[in-house]
Amino acid sequence: MSIETEDVTEIDGDHVDQLATELGESIAQLPVYQEYLQAKAKVENDADAQRAIEEFEQLREEFQMARQTGQATQEDLRKVQEAQEELHDIASMSEYLEVQNELEARLAEINDLVSDQLKVDFGEKAGGCCQE
Repeated sequence: MSIETEDVTEIDGDHVDQLATELGESIAQLPVYQEYLQAKAKVENDADAQRAIEEFEQLREEFQMARQTGQATQEDLRKVQEAQEELHDIASMSEYLEVQNELEARLAEINDLVSDQLKVDFGEKAGGCCQE
């Protein structure tokens, strides 16, 4: 493995931090991020959505406890799934989930653009062994 150091310009760590901060600020200005914030606020202010979230989380927690003790049934799982479907059917929650997916996709695109510049395949090294 060789590391080429010719024509490499040293970049100050503080400069990279500043660029990262600017990237974060730019992402916060993206329309999809603004839509995400609006959709999140709608869910937070929607009493029906909040009740459904609480119900779903309670059922999910009870199911997880029952599963850990070996007492979970298919009926318990069905109740959790039904509560989740009802939650997702609420208009504000449905919109929130859709916009959240769009934001996640955009952030993945940005991550790929940054990662492409690094040209490091961390997946190849996942075995934990030193490789040349």
